[in-house]
Formats: sequence, structure tokens, C-alpha cells
Amino acid sequence: MSVTAAPAGEPRRRSRRLRTVRRFFRHPGATGAVVVLVLLVVGAIFAPLIAPYDFVATDMLARLKPPSAEHLFGTDLHGRDIFSRMLFGARYSLAVGFATVALALVVGASVGILIGYTGGRVDEWGSRFLDVLLGFPAIVMAILVVAVLGVGLVNVVIAVAISHMPRFARVVRGAVLVTKEQLYVESAQALGASRLRIMARHVFPNIVPTLIVLGTLDLGNAILGTATLSFLGLGAQPPTPEWGAMLNSGREYMRYAPWLMLFPGLALFITVMAVNLLGDRLAQVLDPRAKDRA
Repeated sequence: MSVTAAPAGEPRRRSRRLRTVRRFFRHPGATGAVVVLVLLVVGAIFAPLIAPYDFVATDMLARLKPPSAEHLFGTDLHGRDIFSRMLFGARYSLAVGFATVALALVVGASVGILIGYTGGRVDEWGSRFLDVLLGFPAIVMAILVVAVLGVGLVNVVIAVAISHMPRFARVVRGAVLVTKEQLYVESAQALGASRLRIMARHVFPNIVPTLIVLGTLDLGNAILGTATLSFLGLGAQPPTPEWGAMLNSGREYMRYAPWLMLFPGLALFITVMAVNLLGDRLAQVLDPRAKDRA
């Protein structure tokens, strides 16, 4: 009976991956960020099992109660348990943030690869168009898109993704300009490979680390952007327990019931901080030129 030998480079690749993982978790901030994000995701997934109350159930006799053993984070104007609403709200805030980044990455990466690899007038006109879009503040562009499409979480995802897409496309274009000058790309061109095949098989796989870092670093901005639009009344609508919408509903009672805004605000702060720490560490680990900083 013959045993198939593993490819010669497989142990080396495995060792490199192991060193990368160890290097990532060597930073305490990155480890803490992963723990926080895992707890948030677990809380969002198992919210129906963890939440002590129905997040839409109202109790006018328990309205605006401060934090206590019965209601850990207090209650809102309609007597709804804030802790339960925040657990379910994590589903909306995290899902909308991930969906926004995914959409912006897909569109931005496609545009960046296309104009960067094609070059010539396509690159020139495409770059000028991106410059025009980058001239608008992201939140202003998102509000303009929502004004056209209408309010709602789906439209907010599209609006924030469109406002973030130009920056993704610009960064990807720069990475493609470097990648397409490599010898393996020139060899593929010499062998007669089509542009589409070169972009899909040679250019795209080599900018994946850039996309991972870019998407992770922008996830916090996407979560904040969607929360901002919901806070302005353009995103999630009552009784959806999205964190930005919860901030909006509690702003009129901030002096009398500060817990209405305190806990959703803390949730946004902790989530964005964890995502930013994760993105910074990924940038250090996945950048081959970055030195190992303890």
C-alpha cells in the first residue's frame, strides 16, 4: 500500500501560517479584540436564549426604570428591557456593518482591479471619477443616497457601501499597479493569457491580504456610519433595536434617563474599538514589510 507524500512546500506553508497566528496573538490588544468580538457574535446569535425579556414587549408600569437586578440596563420609554434589546440589536448592527463592508469591497475591488490593470484612458478617467467621489464627505454622500432611495436598513447598507467604495477602489488600484509589474504577471502575458484570466488568477489572489486589512479597518467606520444614519432617523425604524436607533429614541430623555443612551453608546464604542485593534494588528501581521512589534 503506497502513501501519497505531501507536497514539498506544504510543511513550510503550515509553519508560516502557524508563525503568523502566533505573531497575531502575541499582542494583548489583538487578543482582547478577538475575545470581545466573539462575545458580541455569540450574544447576537444566541440572543433569544440569553435575553431575559421579549425585546418588543412593552410594560408601561415599568417605563424608564433605572438599571437594577430585574432590568440590568434599565428600561426605555415604553417599558422595554434595554439589555434584551441590545442583545438583539447586536444582530442588526453587526450584520449591517458586515454587509456594508462586503458590498463596498466587492464593488470597490472590482473597479480598482479593472481600471488599475487596464491602464490607459480607462485608468485615467476612472481615477478622475474616483477623485470626484472622494471629494464628498462619506456621511454626506450616504445621506444623499438615502434621500434618493428612501429610509430603511437595506437602503442604508447600499448608501454607506457607495460612500466607502471610492476609497476601496483607490487603494486596490494602487495595489494592482504594483502587482501587475511582477514577473509572474508578465510571464502570463507572454504565454498569451487573457486579461480576465490574469486578473482572476494572478492579480486578485495577491491583493487578498490588502482586501482583508482594508475591510477589517473599515468595518468600524461602516458600523458607525449605519448607526449615524439610524440616529438621524434615516436607517432602522422603531421598534427595530438597532443601536443607532436606540440612541435616537433616548436622546430626549438623556438628562432624566441617561442609561437610554449610555449602554448603546458604550456598545458602539467597544465594538468599534475592538474592530480597529483587530484591523491594526492584521495590518502589521499581513504586511510583509512590517517588523514584529511586541
